[in-house]
Amino acid sequence: MIKILILTDFTSTYSRSLLRGIVKYSQEVEELSFYRMPLFYRSAYGDKYVISWAKKWKADAIIGQLQDLDISLYSKLNIPIIIQNYYDRANNVINLTGDYIGTGYLAADFFMKRGFKNFAYYGIVETIWSRERYQGYKERVEENNLSFYEYLENERSKERRAFNLDVLAKWLKSLPKPIAIFACDDQYALYISETCKIHDISIPNEISLMGVDNDNLFCNISNPPLSSILLDVEYGGYLVAKTICQLIKGEITQPEDIFVRAIQIVKRESTEKFTIRDRYILNVVEHIEHNFKNSISVDSLLKIVPLSRRVLEKRFRQNTGSSIYNYILSLRVENICHLLINTDRSIEYIATESGFKSNQNMSKLFFQFKQMTPSEYRKNYRNNS
Repeated sequence: MIKILILTDFTSTYSRSLLRGIVKYSQEVEELSFYRMPLFYRSAYGDKYVISWAKKWKADAIIGQLQDLDISLYSKLNIPIIIQNYYDRANNVINLTGDYIGTGYLAADFFMKRGFKNFAYYGIVETIWSRERYQGYKERVEENNLSFYEYLENERSKERRAFNLDVLAKWLKSLPKPIAIFACDDQYALYISETCKIHDISIPNEISLMGVDNDNLFCNISNPPLSSILLDVEYGGYLVAKTICQLIKGEITQPEDIFVRAIQIVKRESTEKFTIRDRYILNVVEHIEHNFKNSISVDSLLKIVPLSRRVLEKRFRQNTGSSIYNYILSLRVENICHLLINTDRSIEYIATESGFKSNQNMSKLFFQFKQMTPSEYRKNYRNNS
């Protein structure tokens, strides 16, 4: 039986989802044996202690959230090592990493469709996942010539934040309103939510707020609850276990890094606001949001606003960054994803509930957006929410 030494933060949503994926592979494909080691053991006793335990237990592989890794020490074990990267991606090991830049794009696109003109990012400078989410979010905002603001903390200062909320509050108060803030993760989004509550800054009326990880505790302890980006972490854990087994059996010799993708935005009250100033386009957007499951055409929308077809389509794109047709389709696909993950409804029912005349039409469009069928999407992501 393959033995795996796991060093990670077993309290975080990300790490627990990762472990679920590893266990799922063990249950479905090949039984594995695990030894868990809390991260503080390494902090307290160093790498040599970890290596001695790996030798004593005769570990066949190591999975860990290991910063400042001494590769020369671990390479002597001559076993697969997969690193849950934190500060940077490591060389000469397999990185469990993420499409962090793409996650930033996803957040920016979401807010732009709601008509925001002011955007801000709140995160930390040391970690690669925060830096690259910042990079993607900023790139998307600035390529659309919109206003961007940032507050990047030194991670070492976060322990003092509880005694220095005024610094964060000062920044939040200085921002133009309304503004869309993307935080590097749910914990940092919660810092903003708590600070806004203390200083009477309204969410979502003044600040529309989103985090990452969809940590149910952090998201729902906030008032209002936080919207968040759900990541495909469990499948990442599944691939980690699969890669280890393939390496040990000699089925692969040069594995690539394992990338965790964003699945979807889980919307809660912290982002439930549109900032479209064009009242005709706002009327159209609100009508689409409430009726996207029904048949909607541009001609039907023209009946609710005194605009020509050309002017409506032009002003809609200017305010949302999207054509009317794609806006409707994206809402339908988003609804499909929600129903696939959160209900046991049949594909046929979901097609009808999402505004499609047939299962075939829905499946064809869904594949164009997600590069997989609805059934494959449900199978891959059902347990990640």
